[in-house]
Amino acid sequence: MAASLTHHFTYRVYWEDTDAGGVVYHARYLHFYERARTDWLLALGFPQVEFREKTQCVFVVTRMEIDFLKPAHLEDELRVSVRVEEMKKASMVFAQTIERVSDHALLNRAKVSVATVHSDTFKPTRLPRELVAAHQPS
Repeated sequence: MAASLTHHFTYRVYWEDTDAGGVVYHARYLHFYERARTDWLLALGFPQVEFREKTQCVFVVTRMEIDFLKPAHLEDELRVSVRVEEMKKASMVFAQTIERVSDHALLNRAKVSVATVHSDTFKPTRLPRELVAAHQPS
């Protein structure tokens, strides 16, 4: 697969994302990563409901490696990146980062492995051709 473009999405930290001290709770980073992967699919023209109905394919996270480098705080604006690092027949690996917009500080980085499964049986299935084609050189 050719080098993949990095997509960036911006989100704000709200009270619901933080602990009592106004620091982003560690598990909330998963929400930001998931939201960015969903927005990545939308940016490529694959809304998930339509995608599932057309291909009978859904994505399941099979592994995550996360490095917590610096904390994010209440009202920070976060820039979340999504890049496909590896694409196989029935899985993908994403490299993702979160940085604070105001000072460009790298706060968090993750490697996220996802598998594609059939939406009814949850058995592994191939990545849909349309999605693979979105990553081929023009």
